[in-house]
Amino acid sequence: MLKNQTIEKLRDMKLKAMAQMLSEPNPSDLELSFEERLGLMVEKEWMAKKNSKIKRLLRNANLGLNACIEDIEYSSNRAIDKQSILELASCGFIEKSLNIITTGKTGSGKTYLICAFGHNACRKGYTVRYYRIPELLLEIQDAKAHNRYSRFMKGLQSTHLLILDDIGLKSYTLEESRDILEIAESRYNRGSMVLAGQIAHGQWYDLFPDPTIADAIMDRIIHNSYILELDSKVSMREIMAMKKMRDTEI
Repeated sequence: MLKNQTIEKLRDMKLKAMAQMLSEPNPSDLELSFEERLGLMVEKEWMAKKNSKIKRLLRNANLGLNACIEDIEYSSNRAIDKQSILELASCGFIEKSLNIITTGKTGSGKTYLICAFGHNACRKGYTVRYYRIPELLLEIQDAKAHNRYSRFMKGLQSTHLLILDDIGLKSYTLEESRDILEIAESRYNRGSMVLAGQIAHGQWYDLFPDPTIADAIMDRIIHNSYILELDSKVSMREIMAMKKMRDTEI
């Protein structure tokens, strides 16, 4: 009777893993001391809650690709430095509110890399949000139209790592430029960004119609950024497609 009450109390406190171990114990665990069994129960509960948090962070991040640092391709066909990637994977740049800028032509693996950084940050407990710049600007316009602009921007500001993909697909309007400046300003020395685009970061200045706004945006982003310039002789989408085809062969 007491055991059942304890199990119910554990469930009520949302300690489901511990309740499960107590209600359906492994026979080998019964030979352990009380302290050892308690340690195993706490360890299992801790792991369950940690995994649940990571799943929640990944779901909220809405990453464009399911990518992992461990699966990054380091072949002779790619100009990508493994040591630099592994150092950045420590997430020290997030602790210091620094940025990563990744540029390269279509198929060089930019989106995969930045999503891998995002996935890795979630695994370490950081909040992450991924946006393609065209979609982000549309969301900002919708927020303005429905009087949610301030709340939306505060949501971006509170995120540990903001990932912005597809920068420079087109030149930006004056209003879009001001929105991008607001994001850059709100995160300067307060939050990290990972940015990716096809054109070299030195050409981003020309995307904005007002030189003053362009200067302000670049000044708040470039100086605090690690620069990763990717190049690939073969499209990474082609490589990934070939792997999928091989995996499905009978």
